[in-house]
Amino acid sequence: MSFPTPWQGQAGPSMLASHADRERAVDVLRAGYGEGRLEKPEFDRRLERAYAARTVGELGLLVADLPAGPVPQQAALGPIPGTFLPVPPRPTNGKAVGAVVCGGLTVFTGGLTALPAIVLGHSARAEIRRTGENGDGLAVTGLVLGWVSVAGWVLLAGLLVLMVLAH
Repeated sequence: MSFPTPWQGQAGPSMLASHADRERAVDVLRAGYGEGRLEKPEFDRRLERAYAARTVGELGLLVADLPAGPVPQQAALGPIPGTFLPVPPRPTNGKAVGAVVCGGLTVFTGGLTALPAIVLGHSARAEIRRTGENGDGLAVTGLVLGWVSVAGWVLLAGLLVLMVLAH
């Protein structure tokens, strides 16, 4: 199997070499030296000749006996077994998202979204236990915000009743 050199194609061997052509040749030489294909003195001589080369043909001769890249790999023989595939993330329960949004809006709506937050939170937690979806923390947050809002209104109503009875 022959390896293509980085300079094959439209450019002929007599075309003047660019800086990029020289650097590609030097990269091939360094790889060959690193793999033990060239001894240090020969590597140094070829490196010097690569930087002094005027044409693409000269560079091609310096790396002709070295592989220009990794050996091509065969295509995969079949599909990848499921064991090696990443586990897809579990979806987040939509009702849990709704519960936390309604719970957060209780501050701005004067508590009007507290009951939807509580209903959605309980419903989401039941679905999460049944389906294994993500979002339990969101559902609990929505529940807590909803119940805190309800408790705040109950406390406020109790204080108002006490004030009325005290007069």
